[in-house]
Amino acid sequence: MGVPNRIAERLVSALKRFQPILSSAKSRDVNESDTSMIVTDIMAEMFGYDKYSEITRELCIRGTYCDLATRIENKIQMIIEVKAVGLELKDAHVKQAVDYAANGAIEWVALTNGQIWKVYKVTFSKPIDATLVLDLDLLAMSHRSDTDIASLYLLTRESMVKSGLYAYHDQKEATNKFYLAALLLSDPVLDTVKRELRKLSGARIQNDELQSLLMQDVLKRDLFDGEKAEAARRKVARALVRSSKPRKEELSPIIDSLNPELHSDPKPPSEQ
Repeated sequence: MGVPNRIAERLVSALKRFQPILSSAKSRDVNESDTSMIVTDIMAEMFGYDKYSEITRELCIRGTYCDLATRIENKIQMIIEVKAVGLELKDAHVKQAVDYAANGAIEWVALTNGQIWKVYKVTFSKPIDATLVLDLDLLAMSHRSDTDIASLYLLTRESMVKSGLYAYHDQKEATNKFYLAALLLSDPVLDTVKRELRKLSGARIQNDELQSLLMQDVLKRDLFDGEKAEAARRKVARALVRSSKPRKEELSPIIDSLNPELHSDPKPPSEQ
C-alpha cells in the first residue's frame, strides 16, 4: 500500500518523537493512566485523529468501560484497551478487549501498552472470534523503513476511512493456511494435479481419491477440521462461483453499448 507523502512525513516525525518518550516511560515504569495519556497523543499526532472530537475516553458499553475508542462521523471505529507501558500483554488482556468490542458490535480492537500494538479483527460468530491482524513494536521500528511506515499507516485515520485495515486483513486471510488448504482441495486445483500426474506417470485418479490422499498423507489434519477450516472452504467455494461469472471488464463494453449513462466507475466505500 502506497503511503501518501504528507502522511508518511507525519508518521516519520511522530515515530522519532515518541520513541524516546516511550523509552523513558518504560524505564520509569509509569502507570496505566500515564500510559493512556501517551497513547492518546500517539493517536492524535501519529495516527491523525482529532484528540477532542474523534478520541473518546471511558466509553461505556453495556455497563462496562473501555479505555479509549476512535469515533469518525459519530461511528465507533476501534476500541483501544491500554495497559501500563511496562506490562506484558497477555491473552487475558486480549479477551478483555475483545469482549468490549463484541458487546458493542465493534469490529476492530487494539490492545496496547504504548510500545506494543496488537490489532484484532472481531468476527461475530458463535463463539466470538478475533484474528490478530497487526502486531507492532514502536520501539523496534525504524523511521527509515518503508515497510515500518506502511505498517503504521494502516492504523491512521486516513487508512481507516479508506478501509485500508480491512483490505490488509482480507489479504492476510487469503494467504492463511486454512484458505490455502481449502484451495488445494478444490476441484480446479485437483484437476490440475490430476492432469500433471497423468503426464508424469500415466496414473489415472479421480478427484475424490486424490483429495483423500492429500488429506490423509500430505496435509495436517487441523487444516481441514474445525470452524476456521470450514469458513475457509466456504470462502473458496464463493470465490470459485464468482470466478465462473463474467468479469466486470468483460461486461463493460456490453453495458456501454446499451446505454453509456448506465456505466460509470463505482465510488470507493468511503465516498458512498
